[in-house]
Amino acid sequence: MTTSEPPSAPLSASPTQGEAYLARLNPEQRAAIETTDGPLLVLAGAGTGKTRVLTTRFAHILLTERAKPWQILAVTFTNKAAREMRERVSTLLGNPAEGLWLGTFHALCARMLRRHAETIGLTSSFTILDTDDQLRLLKQVMEPWRLDTKRWPAPGLLGVIQRWKDRGLTPARITPAEDTDFANGHARAIYDAYQQRLKQLNACDFGDLMLHVTEILRTHPDILAQYHRLFRYILVDEYQDTNTVQYLWLRLLAKQPDGSANICCVGDDDQSIYSWRGAEVENILRFEKDFPGAQVVRLERNYRSTRHILGAAAGLIAHNGERLGKTLRSGREDSEGEKVRVVGVWDSDAEARSVCERAESLRRQGHSLAEMAILVRAGFQTRAFEERLVQTGLPYRIVGGIRFYERAEIRDTLAYLRVLNQPADDLAFERIVNTPKRGVGPAALQKLHASARGQNQPLTAAARTLTENGTLKGKLGEQIGTLLNTLDATRDILARDGHVVATEYLLEESGYLEMWRQDRSPEAPGRLENLKELVRALADFPTLGEFLEHVALVMEQDENAQEARLSIMTLHGAKGLEFDIVFLPGWEEGVFPSQRTLDEGGLKGLEEERRLAYVGITRARKLALIYHAGSRRIYANWQPSMPSRFLDELPEEHITRKNEGGTRQPGLRTTESLFAAGPLNATPGLSSSRRPSTPRPAATAPTFALGQQVRHPRFGEGTVIAVDRHHVEVAFEAAGTKRLLSSFIEKL
Repeated sequence: MTTSEPPSAPLSASPTQGEAYLARLNPEQRAAIETTDGPLLVLAGAGTGKTRVLTTRFAHILLTERAKPWQILAVTFTNKAAREMRERVSTLLGNPAEGLWLGTFHALCARMLRRHAETIGLTSSFTILDTDDQLRLLKQVMEPWRLDTKRWPAPGLLGVIQRWKDRGLTPARITPAEDTDFANGHARAIYDAYQQRLKQLNACDFGDLMLHVTEILRTHPDILAQYHRLFRYILVDEYQDTNTVQYLWLRLLAKQPDGSANICCVGDDDQSIYSWRGAEVENILRFEKDFPGAQVVRLERNYRSTRHILGAAAGLIAHNGERLGKTLRSGREDSEGEKVRVVGVWDSDAEARSVCERAESLRRQGHSLAEMAILVRAGFQTRAFEERLVQTGLPYRIVGGIRFYERAEIRDTLAYLRVLNQPADDLAFERIVNTPKRGVGPAALQKLHASARGQNQPLTAAARTLTENGTLKGKLGEQIGTLLNTLDATRDILARDGHVVATEYLLEESGYLEMWRQDRSPEAPGRLENLKELVRALADFPTLGEFLEHVALVMEQDENAQEARLSIMTLHGAKGLEFDIVFLPGWEEGVFPSQRTLDEGGLKGLEEERRLAYVGITRARKLALIYHAGSRRIYANWQPSMPSRFLDELPEEHITRKNEGGTRQPGLRTTESLFAAGPLNATPGLSSSRRPSTPRPAATAPTFALGQQVRHPRFGEGTVIAVDRHHVEVAFEAAGTKRLLSSFIEKL
């Protein structure tokens, strides 16, 4: 998983000692380093040695005495990248680099803000709040507005505020066009009150670091002039990932009063994949407009991947309209390599089986598991591979995340299921009794424990006693009583309709799904997808007890940190990494490209999905294998899926296609989802010959009329006899009358 660099070239015939570091570069890299004056954009494709270019340019400026160490501002996106750059620059210089302005955006802004805190009403000793403190403070600030916190939760409002900060918007700069109706239209006023309260506490949150410094530079020309005199050169890594406030900060610092700018930005517009956290690909696309006279150097010699891998990736990304354009070519001596393999399988189970068998076969051939990776579009996809790897005994690790059954939302649901299966499971009941919030604080929980010990009862029995005799009063007693009644009703459904339907009912009626639907954090949609995947997993087991036993065994997998492990991670998490062999599963319409991204982002979202596919393919050094399944399980029902449109865009001369066991023919829409207002992220797409140029609009949730003919994946066909907000009562031909969640019913 190391970063590719070009092989060390032999030194030129008689370079001076000072020029030796330049002799190891290819012509494009050398041009990027020696073009020191004026604005410069280095378009560094995947595996072209951008880190070497950036660090060597830094050292070159110092070695040629164009600036002192403290006169260079170098910006990275991670602390790890900053440390690596510092170490590499020190190695090139032959001594430790001291006094550098080198670090992440936020670290550099924190340093600046300590210097100028008084200008915005803080002192230099201000505190930086963590997320928990931010939420606690925001909840206090929200109290005067008396908002319904279930409809307008504090985490959601904090997300709105952070997005404003990422766009460089103080409360005073929010225009009506940039405002929101969140919190009944009071979000801007609460934001203003929140900022005032932060100043009273001599504190700021993470987003304030950049916002405050940018505002200082905007409104204090004398301070801006100080930094113009200080910084002779500005170097920026991963420029394609900058958000609006980072862009504004850089422009303010780079543009001198005479219009000149010694700024060098290194990035790749084809790898801009973080719009969901505020990144704006437009920042790199308009560089030449922002800095007239800018030079552009393209690094196109890739030292990581074979010719076929690069050709497949290049053919795919060429379908994007909004890009600056470059063509990668292999700089490897063994540049030919194998073609990219596109493998069609019958279903998602066969996909997991095929990937794991192929990994095992490659290991027997001498390939290390440490140099293999499974790269998925969404976190919910990992479950099938994890379970298959456990069954086959292949060691693996989840990179940039945690194993499927250890994720918080999965543990919560498993706790609900454990209480459902065994009411005496006190540890599980403790986890769920206040999830979602039911007002059960430490005092109430202590009262439950005392009663349980005194009566020698499980917590569930003690809770029932205390609610029935009125010891737990008011809203608290009502909420716990509702939870117990929901568990009772679910047990009836479990006995009558089975564990899959019972789980669907419990997740909905307990309020757990609604909690995540109302959550406005970027992680919430992924958590809902994981819950869908858990329900799918349940259908593979005849009883709830057998499923819970299986999970317990899976979670006991031995962790031997010393042995080589196959890596599983999301495509987003794989950026910057590389492996000999990469498996890319789930290339189907609705999964990849993600239907949610298409619905929310339109054509712009589609282009980002294509960039994500490009990133995935270019992680491979020797072999890339792309999988698509003919069907995926939607709860207890298999539904056909369509191959991703991206597969049609891969150049045939760089790929081989293989069908393992047949794939199902497309044509049917998938069922609508309980877990989202829109359609399930597995909707079929269209073949390239009939696919529209823009994604289809988002579908609405299903509605039903009395007398309508419907189908349920378990009970078959029936007639709607009653409808309410979330439920449909259906008279089934074979199963009798059932009251079910409307999201699981399909119209005929």
